[in-house]
Amino acid sequence: MAWMKAPRGLVDLFDECLPDDPRVERRQMFAYPAAFVNGSLFAGLFQDRMFARLSPSDRDALDKAHGAVDFEPMPGRKMRAYTVVPDEILIDEEILADLLMKALAFATTLPPKEKKARSRKS
Repeated sequence: MAWMKAPRGLVDLFDECLPDDPRVERRQMFAYPAAFVNGSLFAGLFQDRMFARLSPSDRDALDKAHGAVDFEPMPGRKMRAYTVVPDEILIDEEILADLLMKALAFATTLPPKEKKARSRKS
């Protein structure tokens, strides 16, 4: 199954709405834009969807307001800690920026991930 490229408008929206915080590290994951803090992924794009990692209370609030859907990059491979950002939020940059800020805040409460040593190939 070939993955589709993220729409340029979604990439731009993601870039514009990410918190302007020096702790945010922008990288690629699955060849899509992603945002990390202390080594933990807190938001990203996958094909034509945006996803975020929220606290249980923020996820509950999102579920009550819009219905939360687990992020599932491949069928049967749910990443339950992450939720797909609903279209109703994607159309409002202010609300989206707030949601991404909440995802960043939650990710900073997680223990920092240690970088793995790269193995040398012979």
